[in-house]
Amino acid sequence: MSKSEIYLSSTKEEQQFYDDVRHILQTARNSAYKSVNSIMSRAYWEIGERIVQQEQKGTGRAKYGDYIIRNLSKELSREFGTGFSIANLKNCRQFYRTFPKDSIGYTACSQLSWSHLRSIMRLDSEEERNYYIQETIKGSWSVKLLERNIKSGFYRRMLSTQLDNSLVENYEFVKDPYILEFMGLPENYEYKESELERAILSHIQKFLLELGRGFSFVARQMRISTETSDFFLDLVFYNYILKCFVIIDLKTDKLTHQDIGQMDMYVRMFDDLKRAQDDNPTIGIILCTDKDETIVKYSVLNDSKQIFASKYMTVLPTEEELAYELEKNQSMLVDNIRQTKE
Repeated sequence: MSKSEIYLSSTKEEQQFYDDVRHILQTARNSAYKSVNSIMSRAYWEIGERIVQQEQKGTGRAKYGDYIIRNLSKELSREFGTGFSIANLKNCRQFYRTFPKDSIGYTACSQLSWSHLRSIMRLDSEEERNYYIQETIKGSWSVKLLERNIKSGFYRRMLSTQLDNSLVENYEFVKDPYILEFMGLPENYEYKESELERAILSHIQKFLLELGRGFSFVARQMRISTETSDFFLDLVFYNYILKCFVIIDLKTDKLTHQDIGQMDMYVRMFDDLKRAQDDNPTIGIILCTDKDETIVKYSVLNDSKQIFASKYMTVLPTEEELAYELEKNQSMLVDNIRQTKE
């Protein structure tokens, strides 16, 4: 072995050594952070419990709760420094009231940060709180992503939360509407489908998170060839939970019956030419700016378990706008499923 080869080998070995030590330290730091975070979150819960116990002793005195929190804040801030403001102590009290000791929220102290828990505990619905706790843990959501998903109604947009459990199959993996504000496209800007596709691919990680759990990107403009023609699919994904391919067709205007017919053909072709034996049937999602209730009602969308049409929004909606969209979609879905059963 030459000197240069010995040197290169030694350099690689040393680099591996440095990487190993770096990994040990990073793992230790992460474990220490999680441990400290878990201890502090449980401490905040216990502080909340103690505040409530003290408040109950003064039920006959007006504003006793505000009084003891204000004084407690002064005492703790004097001894322990920042972090014990009146607002944060009220958060501790709410944390205790929201999550009993046997709840998912209390158990999540060891896995989520105080900032995560503080955002989740403000939600009114226990089911919604539990959903965000579980999804945050499974998806390792950052606080910023969690807050974005709460603000965009991630939970409420999942169709499974709008239907009876007996009707849920593929629905739970499809949202309506999809919120794509991260692409940076203005609300009233007239863009082409190719621009929409490029914007999605430029933010593919955020788009995957918006799609939900289990999605991985496969291809853009995937070509499917028959004996006589070539067809190009806008975006193709694979969902490892559903164990199937998901085709997404992008539209920059209102849904038409031609769009539905085209997707129906794409799904049938993909199943015939691309799907493996151990894959489940392919799902097709048409992303459009709006839907016509009549077209949805009298098309294959009405009874298909493989084809869906969802609206997308390029600007984060207000709570009122989101509530309107969800109510409209729920009404359409219930009507369609009822007709299918009849």
